[in-house]
Amino acid sequence: LVKKDGTPVAVEFLLDNPSFERIVLFYKPSLERLGITVNVRTVDDAQYQNRVRNFDYDIISDIWGQSLSPGNEQRDFWGSQAADIPGSRNTIGIKNPVVDKLIDKIIFAKDRETLVAATKALDRVLLWHYYVVPQFTYGFSRYARWDRFSHAPLPKYGRSGLPTLWWFDKEKADKIGKRS
Repeated sequence: LVKKDGTPVAVEFLLDNPSFERIVLFYKPSLERLGITVNVRTVDDAQYQNRVRNFDYDIISDIWGQSLSPGNEQRDFWGSQAADIPGSRNTIGIKNPVVDKLIDKIIFAKDRETLVAATKALDRVLLWHYYVVPQFTYGFSRYARWDRFSHAPLPKYGRSGLPTLWWFDKEKADKIGKRS
């Protein structure tokens, strides 16, 4: 695979943590089969932040934390206005009027049904244009805790509320004994 000028296509995965190498190295053989030269570069936190802030990379692994009710943060993640602002969360550099319209539909949705439909439409557009290659996701939150506490009903992804929604439960504590 070569560019128009005849030079080989090469990409660099920029990382700030060696533990992510196992994730991006998964793509290397597939890209090399296509004729793309792949380099994985792990740098220190300061260099990584400066390079990401200035869009000085080919490919990064990024996280866009979402809520069950997305809103105006979508403009910073995917909106055209944020694409050229150093340090913005639009690390992809998306400038797409369709994406901008869908973000407005999300922000100004009058009801939950419209919000869900617009969010799903945005998701389809982002995936269709290959802006993002999903790596992994969980349909649940993972956390550890002692089973000697009880709590009031928590939101679907609620892990917090400590100490107002949680309390020491002597009956549960007696069942697990004196383990620390």
